[in-house]
Amino acid sequence: MNQSRPDKVDASMLSGVSETALMTLNGRAFQAGHPDPIIDDPMATRLVQSIDFDFAKFGRHGQEMALRSLAVDKCALAYLTKHPQATVVALAEGFQTSFWRLDAALPDAQFHWVSIDLPPVIELRRRLLPHSPRITEIAQSALDFSWTNDIDTREGVFVTAEGLLMYLQPSEALGLIAACAKRFAGGQMFFDVPPTIVKRVARKGLCSSRHYRVPPMPFSLSPGQLANLAGTVPGIRAVHDVPMPKGRGWFFGTMYPALWQCPPIRPFRGAYTLLEFG
Repeated sequence: MNQSRPDKVDASMLSGVSETALMTLNGRAFQAGHPDPIIDDPMATRLVQSIDFDFAKFGRHGQEMALRSLAVDKCALAYLTKHPQATVVALAEGFQTSFWRLDAALPDAQFHWVSIDLPPVIELRRRLLPHSPRITEIAQSALDFSWTNDIDTREGVFVTAEGLLMYLQPSEALGLIAACAKRFAGGQMFFDVPPTIVKRVARKGLCSSRHYRVPPMPFSLSPGQLANLAGTVPGIRAVHDVPMPKGRGWFFGTMYPALWQCPPIRPFRGAYTLLEFG
């Protein structure tokens, strides 16, 4: 039985997809604390230090989680620069700390933030993260589309679904995209998907270590298939294939971003996707 340390918050109740929020947090915090960091994320470091959980079971601390967050930040910053009072909706936010990174990056930040996740995660966020009058929390599934009616659309909407859609069934993922496109005209949406081969070769999930298996990822589309969303989903005006940010070292700093853009590799890799809603 897990004994929570008195100076830390116990997160052992999280399981399944919700538990992956701790894995991504751990990877991002590790990269932020590296002697040559690729992301400035002191809030992530503080969170890991405040949570009582066996983070070691996740295994390696690759750069991928931090690089994905950098890709989201770049897209969000571009939108918020043009729409400074927009609302950012973070679907299945987990323990992302994007609000504080964007808040620090924008002078006189005015954007509003809506964090949507299941009740256990929202409860932990409330206990662990600083309060801000610009943050609203909604404790429900992103697939309960009633949340779309609670979003202020007057100044624009930027939706993030970082690390979410791959864990949904295809009909659920596409339904969520369609609901956002219908409701948030003039807005944008960022999401990521793994290579399409993952859903075929890892039907029971991927092992990240001897002690942890990432849940199955039944949804993915190739960059070419994602581009077709503009012609098949009402309300999607444009689809952008977002480049891989540069990381640290020869592979993540040079080779990985180059491979991401290589035409022969493109159909077989994952994707960071930015949708524009008409």
